[in-house]
Amino acid sequence: MIWEELDRSLIVTGMKAESSDDVMKGLGGLLVRHGYTKETYPEALITREKDFPTGLDVDGVGVAIPHTDVSHVNKVGTAIAVLDHPVTFVQMGTDDETVGVSLVFMLAVVNPTAHIDQLQRIVEIIQDKEVLKQLMEAKEAEKIIEIIKEKENSL
Repeated sequence: MIWEELDRSLIVTGMKAESSDDVMKGLGGLLVRHGYTKETYPEALITREKDFPTGLDVDGVGVAIPHTDVSHVNKVGTAIAVLDHPVTFVQMGTDDETVGVSLVFMLAVVNPTAHIDQLQRIVEIIQDKEVLKQLMEAKEAEKIIEIIKEKENSL
């Protein structure tokens, strides 16, 4: 379960960012400061995002699920940000279609194949329009964890 592994110190609401790079540096930097990732992690995210975009349009809400190579990670973790306004990400599976992202699930993965399950779980959670709306409106880390826990327990 994702909610069981969430660290409230890695959840940011009302995050200010002007670009996807700002998100990578800000949220990625949080993972670095808390020991989940190496110093190289934020730049590795930015580089990977150029080749493998992670933006998704989920019923009109932009969500991104950035992650990068395991060599930049110390331990498994998920950082979550609700942005104060959408920033542009390239849509997953395209080279040039963009989406205004307001919600970010940033993954620090140590097993190159295990993150597939985590990605699928996140997609299951965010496909619920009501859950997505609640996450976007949440003002506290505890509320975000509670919303995800409720959704996961209902799956």
